[in-house]
Amino acid sequence: MRKPIIAIIYDFDKTLCTTDMQNYSFIPSLGMTPEEFWKETGKFCDQFGVEKILGYMYLMFSKCREKNIPLTKKFLAECGEKIEFFPGVETWFKRIKDFGAEHNVKIEHYLCSSGNKEIINGSKIAKYFKAIFGCEFVYDPISKNAIWPKNAVNYTQKTQYLFRISKGILDISDDDNLNARTKKRRIEYHHMIYLGDGITDVPCMEIINSYGGFSIAIESSKSSQNTSKKLLDDKRVKYICRGDYKDGSKLDKLVKNIILLIENESRIAKFDKSHKEDK
Repeated sequence: MRKPIIAIIYDFDKTLCTTDMQNYSFIPSLGMTPEEFWKETGKFCDQFGVEKILGYMYLMFSKCREKNIPLTKKFLAECGEKIEFFPGVETWFKRIKDFGAEHNVKIEHYLCSSGNKEIINGSKIAKYFKAIFGCEFVYDPISKNAIWPKNAVNYTQKTQYLFRISKGILDISDDDNLNARTKKRRIEYHHMIYLGDGITDVPCMEIINSYGGFSIAIESSKSSQNTSKKLLDDKRVKYICRGDYKDGSKLDKLVKNIILLIENESRIAKFDKSHKEDK
């Protein structure tokens, strides 16, 4: 009998790490503060009517060119090395996967971010994800410099990756299999747990909630408490936890209890099916 698969899907900025991923190393390398970079991004988007995710990607490109900094995969990966994570994050993924295995459940970790996949790939935790979905550039094969956006993931576009994870179609260029009719999903939505920090995660949270899955708002700071409380009051999330991933934390206990709940429901469903077949 196949083990039930549970997908735990994470936002990145202020969900796993303490601030926007570009703030740690990339923006300082430009000789700018995060406040200056994001303010200029907003001004550019307002002036030209540019979508905000494409706007920050353009500013990354233009500022590197202005400062004569090669915008390469290697450079961005090096920026990922300096990311600071919430307590317990670096041991979380193996610990939760091992807990699932102890209870006959397969745990798969996925990342869905509007940040840079290339920066995430350089971080200490990249190896733990079955798939990472994020913004990417196309690179010139000779100079190795970024020349064009390859993928841009805004807040509503994140929802398509839930669909991909559910069907097991993780190649973002594979639309044919993604849109093909499927009798059975690899991972059902009610076997998904989504962790995000705020309003930008609402589309994913609402989809997972509506299909019986579990959404958790992560409080990254005291200032985020009002946001998470509003999400809970509006029934857009089912739970609120601080950004504490240590063994025995509230988040740790909650996710483990959800895993046990899904495992128990799967076992009951298998028993019911077997009982009906025996009649």
